[in-house]
Amino acid sequence: MAPPTAATHAPALRDRAEELLVGLAGPGARLREDQWTAIHALVAERRRALVVQRTGWGKSAVYFVSTGLLREQGAGPTVIVSPLLALMRNQIEAAARAGINAVTVNSANVDDWDATYAAIDAGEVDVLLVSPERLNNPDFRDRVLPRLTASAGMLVVDEAHCVSDWGHDFRPDYRRLRNLIADLPDGIPVLATTATANDRVVVDVTEQLGLSSGEPLVLRGTLDRDSLRLSVVRLATPAQRMGWLASRLDDLPGAGIVYTLTIQAAEEVAAFLRERGYAVASYTGKTDPDARLAAEADLLGNRVKALVATSALGMGFDKPDLGFVVHLGAPASPVAYYQQIGRAGRALDHAEVVLLPGREDRDIWNYFASLAFPPEPLVRQTLDVLSDAPLSTASIETRVDLSRTRLEMLLKVLDSDGAAKRVKGGWISTGEPWFYDAERHQRIAAARKVEQQAMLDYIATDRCRLAFLRAQLDDPGADDDPRCGRCDVCTGQVFSPEVDAAAATAAATRIARPGVVVAPRKQWPSGMKDVGVPLAGRISAGEVAEEGRVIGRLSDIGWGTRLRELVTGDDQPVPKDVLDAVVTVLKGWDWAARPVGVVGIGSRTRPHQLDHLARRIADIGRLPLLGTLAPHGERPPSRDNSAQRLAAVADAFDTSSLPALDGLDGPVLLVDDVIDSGWTMTVAARAVRLAGAPAVLPFALAQTG
Repeated sequence: MAPPTAATHAPALRDRAEELLVGLAGPGARLREDQWTAIHALVAERRRALVVQRTGWGKSAVYFVSTGLLREQGAGPTVIVSPLLALMRNQIEAAARAGINAVTVNSANVDDWDATYAAIDAGEVDVLLVSPERLNNPDFRDRVLPRLTASAGMLVVDEAHCVSDWGHDFRPDYRRLRNLIADLPDGIPVLATTATANDRVVVDVTEQLGLSSGEPLVLRGTLDRDSLRLSVVRLATPAQRMGWLASRLDDLPGAGIVYTLTIQAAEEVAAFLRERGYAVASYTGKTDPDARLAAEADLLGNRVKALVATSALGMGFDKPDLGFVVHLGAPASPVAYYQQIGRAGRALDHAEVVLLPGREDRDIWNYFASLAFPPEPLVRQTLDVLSDAPLSTASIETRVDLSRTRLEMLLKVLDSDGAAKRVKGGWISTGEPWFYDAERHQRIAAARKVEQQAMLDYIATDRCRLAFLRAQLDDPGADDDPRCGRCDVCTGQVFSPEVDAAAATAAATRIARPGVVVAPRKQWPSGMKDVGVPLAGRISAGEVAEEGRVIGRLSDIGWGTRLRELVTGDDQPVPKDVLDAVVTVLKGWDWAARPVGVVGIGSRTRPHQLDHLARRIADIGRLPLLGTLAPHGERPPSRDNSAQRLAAVADAFDTSSLPALDGLDGPVLLVDDVIDSGWTMTVAARAVRLAGAPAVLPFALAQTG
């Protein structure tokens, strides 16, 4: 690294910084004082800094201008750790405007990696953008990272709040940055940025990233957004909320985002709005990458009125003229809510922000909270499984009762903490001691409950909504501005809760429409032999089930609540409204061949309900009830992961009570209450097929979402 030169003299340095900013942001652009403070600290003093500023403030200008100045002093390239490809694309385009050559290494440009590494070695690259997950790729970690660590001119951690907490959207690879930062040579500046962080998150980020040494500069600005008009509209049912949205979407300014709490809700709301004539698209974690790019481009080009999205559309999406953000369901914390509404009105005088909370929001919050860091016995069990011989994640899964997603997150945390290591072929133990920070996890859980209550308080508040949010995010200027003068509380101008009758009826009809397709399992999990189950590879054609049906998912907007009450309640007969839905689903099922008989799956928890359901389906369809596939043995313990769930039910069913099925000339309708992981239905269908049924059509009341 080149030592500071005369160019670091503050007046000359600021003049040059202003010149670089003009290239980045256009004629007339001037640095904010806090931007200059951060740039000076990074370039002239080579310090570490945490910048917490609202969306649109210009955090990217800080690191791109700093990069330009550092490169002119002979420093190496800036490494930016960025969480999303969409964010990387925007950053590369912005850097180019300032004459900065930025490149990225990600899963979508594998063929370019060698050329990119060569350009970095040749000094031709000013900025390298990588995802936090790339830092844990063995080849990148061992081949590229040491060179970058030795030669980097600056490290930037964008969206640094991702390192904090533990939940369904936790990014555990951010934790590896602590080790990366610790390995940097002296004098390499480090910048962490985020738009949303209260005091708790600031402390957590500082600790997790190891920024506390050397008296880091912490710059926190006001979170006031003078373009945002915040409102809350309280409606009793999902149908009313969807109807309200459909009848007012045209009245909202420009193009915007409609956020939902679940993937199913995003897809269903988007489908409903399209039926009502709106140009909208859904955008979730399950959306194909190419479809995501197309949807982003359509919103940027105002070719759609809205994207109906989960939190997958958030960080990194930059549309300065976004006219509105509507939430169908409240996020679980003010931090998450402000992060999402911050997308709106960055270059507008007026943008609408509307929250339509639902009674089911708390159930969804509780579900995501259940994905918290595993208890210590499961973590110790995972560590005990590891050795110096690499094990794949799938193999570990057969020995530890964690879902694949939670197991992968845990392994990454153990890796970042030095207790495990990802290598080619899987995971190994390092043998290093590891401490379970129970106090921290308890603190996170308690803080999560407090923040959930804060969202409920936001919905009910009679004080300025923006002032409420700013106080919750520990905005240092919140007490100076007790009223924004724009929200529904301040102005008294509230959206009417009246819903257009036609839109409400259409919404009610849409979400009351029963029937969800359930794809059959076609592949056994890997490593089943490790748990004594001789099942591997593809499920054979003579044992696999056909495509199935359920009334709805437990997470659905319409049927979800009703089905949750039924399948978790007392052992009672299936009520008439649900039986009517069963008939509707069966009538609409486009099966290749009509079933010729019904087989029920016996239940240990609600045997009368399942027996009643199977008998009523047989009676209504005028089909013979062939019998019940009775579970034998004790009820298997609840399991969290796919392999262990299969192991628990692999030998659970006895077909001896069924009549001979090999004389049937059509499929059997196999009936259960809930399809969860799908393994109970898969094993039951296999047993019925092996008993002679030519085909099996799975049917259940509900599927978990």
